[in-house]
Amino acid sequence: MRERDIPVLIVGGSLVGLTTSLLLSSHGVANLVVERHRGTAIHPRAASFHQRTMEIFREVGLQAEIEAAAAEEFVQNGAIVAVESLRGRELKYFYKSYNDGVEGLSPTSRLFITQIGLEPVIRERAAALGAEHLFGTELVSFEQDADRVHAVIRSRDGGEETLVHARYLVAADGAHSVVRDRLGIGMLGRGSFAHCVTIYFRADVRPMLGERNLSVVYVNHPTLLGFFRFAISGDAGFLAVFVTNDADGSNRTTDIAADTSTERCVGYVRTALGCGPDVPIEIDDVQPWYAEAGWAERFDSGRVLLVGDAAHVMPPTGGFGGNTGIADAHNLAWKLAAVMDGRAGPDLLATYDAERRPAAAMTVEQAYTRYVQRVDSTLPQDDLAPPLDDAVIELGAVYSSAAIAPDGTDPASVDDPRTPSGRPGTRLPHAPVTWNGAPASLQDVVHGGFVVLAGPDGQPWIDAAARVGPALGVPVEGYRVGSDGKLIMDVAAFLGGCGIGPGGAVLVRPDGILAWSAADLAGDPAGAIDAALRRALCRID
Repeated sequence: MRERDIPVLIVGGSLVGLTTSLLLSSHGVANLVVERHRGTAIHPRAASFHQRTMEIFREVGLQAEIEAAAAEEFVQNGAIVAVESLRGRELKYFYKSYNDGVEGLSPTSRLFITQIGLEPVIRERAAALGAEHLFGTELVSFEQDADRVHAVIRSRDGGEETLVHARYLVAADGAHSVVRDRLGIGMLGRGSFAHCVTIYFRADVRPMLGERNLSVVYVNHPTLLGFFRFAISGDAGFLAVFVTNDADGSNRTTDIAADTSTERCVGYVRTALGCGPDVPIEIDDVQPWYAEAGWAERFDSGRVLLVGDAAHVMPPTGGFGGNTGIADAHNLAWKLAAVMDGRAGPDLLATYDAERRPAAAMTVEQAYTRYVQRVDSTLPQDDLAPPLDDAVIELGAVYSSAAIAPDGTDPASVDDPRTPSGRPGTRLPHAPVTWNGAPASLQDVVHGGFVVLAGPDGQPWIDAAARVGPALGVPVEGYRVGSDGKLIMDVAAFLGGCGIGPGGAVLVRPDGILAWSAADLAGDPAGAIDAALRRALCRID
């Protein structure tokens, strides 16, 4: 059997697997992706991408390219609305425009782009950075020991098997993850509550849309519950169907996939559109899937780590699924890079589960709450998580782990990005700055490494970082925020957003998370920075 060595093997080459590959490659970590399908997505699937996701793609220089690709697929910033049918009554607007209320929270905007449009962009950039992607290749088996994961892979077109020795394996192999099952990792949460279908169809819906720019259309018809998305051309789209019943409320079923005949699917589309035989409808494809809400008991097992749908599943209400998986990849990639090049202790990887599992569980519960409230109110409502503002879910996760310095406050699962606390464990907020003479976002100063940011009276922190970083073998950039110098911004906004005084400072991790803060200048700055870096990297040397 042919053998090869690779630092990281990624099983699954869809959205999250490719993003993991891209982010690892941006940190200089060689990786191999194996994907059983023969190419990237052929169905739209995830299309709603949040500001935090776009911040991650901005970090690796892909924001403009993704925005351009998105503009080819959708008129951006459309409404999210509930209707009885597309031709019928409008029931409720969840958003009049998709970015309504979140302007100014990020240097990026929410956008719509399908996986068909997005995955090739990610794949191309990852490959340009040195990643290797083997499509049409499946995982046959794997085992691990104290030093390596040993996996057998095989091309679906035949040929010999290859034994891959990897330092780590990242499982991005979806909701029915073979890797997770073989590890014996169970799922927590709500389980499955509907066997749904997505119907891809062609029909001229332009007269029904009129002048409305509708990004997502929930259908709450007396006989059908589901949602639409339409192509930019207005002559095609898909309908996801969750629940059907008779007009009198009888014969209710959540097993839509039991009958996917063309006649039945055309009927579903006609009902949801609110049209009769006057509108020709052609069915291109029908994809069954389960509406589920759950998360893995743990996101790691030895040298194997779960990301994306392998780690958590959720209904599509809110569009959180793919975004949560991308956040997993972002949290994990820099940690793998730091451990493998010796900058961090091996315990840093344990903080992936500690940080991402609670955040994912919170998001799963929020997606389930939206499903019950927007789609199927017959599901039990006595133990729903109280709904949070979408921007809080997308931007406000608070991490707690051994790599985050405690700040003496009670742990909190979320932070409001409109009034950021600056607590360790929160995302560095966005603010407009002038950086090295050019307009930018405060987030742009974090580009793959550690950064110390200090108030206008905090130059000793910057001087200390310049000494401590090289001594630990950890590159650290430092900026004093003020009305002059390399980093110019509104000082009051910086101090308030980071929760510090004029002489204070914060340490920002490579993933843009605040790892430590000091309210003001006191004691030994070099000793404090040294201790903060060691904690952030789980170093005990």
